[in-house]
Amino acid sequence: MVPNKLFFKLDTEWSALHLPKRPNGFAVLIIGDKTNFVEENSSYWIQNYARSQILEYLKDEGYTVFYSNLYGANWGNPASVKLATQLYHIIMKREILNTRIHILAEGMGALTAIQLSQKLNKEIRSMAFLNPCIDLVAHVDNERKNKFFYKKLIKEIAQAYQLDAREVESNIEQLAPSNKLLHTNIPIKIWRSTNERTYTPEIHSKKYQGVNEMVTLSYNISENTYAFSRSIGSFFKENEKEL
Repeated sequence: MVPNKLFFKLDTEWSALHLPKRPNGFAVLIIGDKTNFVEENSSYWIQNYARSQILEYLKDEGYTVFYSNLYGANWGNPASVKLATQLYHIIMKREILNTRIHILAEGMGALTAIQLSQKLNKEIRSMAFLNPCIDLVAHVDNERKNKFFYKKLIKEIAQAYQLDAREVESNIEQLAPSNKLLHTNIPIKIWRSTNERTYTPEIHSKKYQGVNEMVTLSYNISENTYAFSRSIGSFFKENEKEL
């Protein structure tokens, strides 16, 4: 019997591959927020109820799903982009799949996803963002009003980019991934939960609506995870008409 999930190490990071019972030939790369984790035989997307519902829905629809720990709170650092690129190539060699994949990114994961889409532009079919952090510079500036969270954020960014915390503020413009979402040619849909305020909608979502016709915004008011999962699945299917 072929196992329906596989855990393996890539560099120092645990990664996971979930196989559907009836493959549809398409794959989804999940890039999680800073609370995301992958362990030797489990992950955040297995243990968190809402995320596991989305994962199971995607598998039931035939999607092969894969993801990595990506060094934890990476804040879109170059190492996370490099590892995500390596993971993509490994999965494409291992499985028989359409090489043009979907990306499902949550929170901070959008920073890595945007850069990955520039690196693997022709291989990214669509991107679904859940409460994303898209503009790191604006996020840092917005967090200044809360000293505790600001100090914690600066410490995480310093660790991710291997800098002294004092260097982060003066170098944030150079450190932060270039914000090229306005110029992307990849279909992107942003879902915002009305009760989620970690990444302010005005900074990370609303300003992109209407500026680039490839970017659409949706508000998720319902707590119905199945309906939310179906919405993501429908978006992916819309972008599978061209193989």
